[in-house]
Amino acid sequence: MLFVCYPKCTTCKKAEKWLQDQGLEFEKRDIKLQNPTKEELKEWHQKSGLPLKRFFNTSGNLYKEMKLKDKLPEMTEEEQYDLLATDGMLVKRPILVTGDKVLVGFREKEWSQGV
Repeated sequence: MLFVCYPKCTTCKKAEKWLQDQGLEFEKRDIKLQNPTKEELKEWHQKSGLPLKRFFNTSGNLYKEMKLKDKLPEMTEEEQYDLLATDGMLVKRPILVTGDKVLVGFREKEWSQGV
């Protein structure tokens, strides 16, 4: 399993503790130091079954500074992937990538069913 997180994020800390409490092994990746690539984002988006908008960190400062709330509806999926791949702070976290599933954001009930 791949656990993509931002170490200073309290939700990411909760998710990591939950994974450890479950006795699960995972590879941890700091999203700020190693941003997901466009190819990874496309693959994760497809596996997740979620709308692409759910991959954006809508409560983040960068999202707000860039006024993405207004710009996203006008952008193509390709443009959105390109944008997400530019900065890890734009990407919603944590992300948990298992063999065939991708979970975005930490919801304990959802993670319990998806792991």
